[in-house]
This record gives sequence, structure tokens and C-alpha cells, in this order.
Amino acid sequence: MIIPYEQLSSDALQGLIEEFITREGTDYGVEEVSLNTKVDQVKQLLKRREVVVVFDFTTESASLLTRRDAELVQQNNTVD
Repeated sequence: MIIPYEQLSSDALQGLIEEFITREGTDYGVEEVSLNTKVDQVKQLLKRREVVVVFDFTTESASLLTRRDAELVQQNNTVD
């Protein structure tokens, strides 16, 4: 279920964003980008709805997914 990021506390949102950023592990970009810069970039993606907050009732946990991935998860859940 997609929930508006505005409904989260700032601490909860910050934790989800940091987990989203570090999920893939090492950053192999040409230039090192600070965590603060990456957080700001993800916040912009949230504002543009390119990244969304998804709550999973089974695990009772929230995470960030790209809108495309969230829509695929929702489609798969309705097929089951």
C-alpha cells in the first residue's frame, strides 16, 4: 500500500531515506556525493512522486520504492 510521505514523522522519513540510499551498498559514481546531498535528492524524488513510501501489512514495515517498482508489487499482490 502506498502512503503519502507527508504522513511520516521527520525521523521516520529520514530513516527510510537513508536505508533507501544505502540499500545498494557502495556508490561507484565518478564523484563522491555526501549523504546529505543524496537525502536531498531522494526528498525531491518523493515530492515528484518518482519514489514512494510503501507499507507492507504482512511484515508491518515501510520502505521506499520507485513508483514503477511499487506499482509492480501492487499488481503482483492483486494477482495472487
